[in-house]
Amino acid sequence: MIRAEHIQIGYDEKIVIKDLSLNIHKGEVVSILGPNGCGKSTLLKTLSRVLKPMKGSILIENNPIHSIGTKNLSRKIAMLSQHNEAPAGITVKELVYYGRLPHKKWFETKNKEDETIIDWALTHTGLKDYKDRLVSGLSGGERQRVWLAMALAQKPEVLLLDEPTTYLDISHQLELMELIRSINEKFNMTIIMVLHDLNQASEYSDRLVIMKKGEIKGDGSPCELINEQLLREIYNIQCDIDINPLTSKPRIHPIKTCRGHCILQQAN
Repeated sequence: MIRAEHIQIGYDEKIVIKDLSLNIHKGEVVSILGPNGCGKSTLLKTLSRVLKPMKGSILIENNPIHSIGTKNLSRKIAMLSQHNEAPAGITVKELVYYGRLPHKKWFETKNKEDETIIDWALTHTGLKDYKDRLVSGLSGGERQRVWLAMALAQKPEVLLLDEPTTYLDISHQLELMELIRSINEKFNMTIIMVLHDLNQASEYSDRLVIMKKGEIKGDGSPCELINEQLLREIYNIQCDIDINPLTSKPRIHPIKTCRGHCILQQAN
């Protein structure tokens, strides 16, 4: 579905990702993990064409992403960033309609098909009863669902999410992750997301891509990839790992950081 071939990405003189290749298959839920500053969000922005690689190429369905028109690309890919700001005074339904704009011609107004798709997006995100409420009056979890509904109304084949559970309490985090997994299963939508929570990534992903210092250090299913040695290497933590008996997915129990021990040794 999406392929990155030997990409190099940087800002000004700083190289964040030097030589990275990655294949994302249709219908997968892929979580990109790694410590702060490892290049996770930079990679996601490059896959969405927000950033242009300095070297290498990004292809979607074997077509160079930079050769695709903006509207056509918006019908293929939707991206939600960490921080989303709605215009003042806008209702839930009005914001969700913005997702239809890539499908509209210049000066074309809302039609019956748009109404049907907006209603479909609101229904599948549990927001039908919220459609006339102001976005500004909603809780953080509810607002995230509105942005997700807008992305659904866009009818993309690929959904990119940059830390979608940031700032949400645990209840809303789990609600959102369940919704994302449900969208994937119902519509076979390819989902690529940057996450910090290792257990959420393990539980809700088909595949994990683990990064450190701009390189991929691990790529595989949660069961294949998650082990104590890798987590020590990537995150400098000591942990215990068992299997969730309800889902058969690895479950991580952090014990302590190894970094603090190293700092104390250096100080002595």
